[in-house]
Amino acid sequence: VQLQASGGGWVQAGDSLRLSCTASGRTGSNMAWFRQPPGKEREFVAAIRRGGGPYYANSVKGRFTMSKDNAKNTAYLQMSSLKPEDTAVYYCAADPSIILSSIRESGQWSYWGQGTLVTVSS
Repeated sequence: VQLQASGGGWVQAGDSLRLSCTASGRTGSNMAWFRQPPGKEREFVAAIRRGGGPYYANSVKGRFTMSKDNAKNTAYLQMSSLKPEDTAVYYCAADPSIILSSIRESGQWSYWGQGTLVTVSS
């Protein structure tokens, strides 16, 4: 499975941005977004599981929307009302069999994209 993330860029606070992640191979419909702010550890953002979700981190709930186009095997992350603290490298992840209790743990996801940088200026 290979994941290709795109859509990052530089925006101002309050702006919107949409990230895309296209998977080649079978992901089992389980995909997620994580992010890694400068100097910090990777953190969970959102996930969709086969038959459930999306699930969100509290820090993005109400501002970010994750969706998935199964026909295109592509996941999206629509980010609105962006804040400077959203600045990070955003990674997409996939796993054919992840369980619900593990979706927030980066180590439980088997496949990762290369990351796309989102910079939000104040």
